[in-house]
Amino acid sequence: MTHSPRKRFGQNFLTDQTVLHEIIRAIAPSADDLMVEIGPGQGALTALLLQALTALHAVELDRDLVRLLQKKFSPDRLILHSGDALQFDFGSLVASGRSLRIVGNLPYNISSPLLFHLARFVSQVRDQHFMLQKEVVERMVAEPGSKDYGRLSVMLQWRYQMELLFVVPPAAFDPPPKVDSAIVRMIPVAAPLDCEQHKLERVVTKAFSQRRKVIRNCLADLFTEAQLIQAGIDPKARPETVGLEPYVRLARLL
Repeated sequence: MTHSPRKRFGQNFLTDQTVLHEIIRAIAPSADDLMVEIGPGQGALTALLLQALTALHAVELDRDLVRLLQKKFSPDRLILHSGDALQFDFGSLVASGRSLRIVGNLPYNISSPLLFHLARFVSQVRDQHFMLQKEVVERMVAEPGSKDYGRLSVMLQWRYQMELLFVVPPAAFDPPPKVDSAIVRMIPVAAPLDCEQHKLERVVTKAFSQRRKVIRNCLADLFTEAQLIQAGIDPKARPETVGLEPYVRLARLL
């Protein structure tokens, strides 16, 4: 049974065996890990994961691929969840005393919303290893002051330690995407800075809505100049030069 990649699902299947084995080395699966793969596709990474794992959960939207995977793998080894990862309750997989390890080649067209959805389950997660568009990973790990630093950087760095592990060229996929990909490791921060997520989201979204303006002007609707100074921010600073902690202090002031 063969499957033609579907553009509407953002399907680019990783086929390069060298890259697949490099990903496995980065993940380092152990037999009793509670692991879930997002978008297993035709099962190239799945097969290698199952060489190490007793069982693996997988979330797949494409019903044709679900049927293909059901034929390839035993149901007691690969536990398939047919549905949209953006709607899936990852917390439902968590067993007592065991935290989730999440892996996947995330579709480029939903990568940011999916990362924010997964952040809801961060307290139940041990680590995450994802293949994403290189440009997205660069934004995730960007430091203040760089052109890539923005809303995604702040919101994810609040909850995760992240590292770009290696770059994957288009030739490693079928069909080849038009951009480079990268593998990112995401480890939940043990004690994130205390603030309410929706307040931080509001501050950061507003701050980065007009990057060329100084932060005083971007946040004029929410804070006085005195409040910015109280949070340790120069009112004339650009939003992309302000680190995570000052944004958290602003969120607490809301």
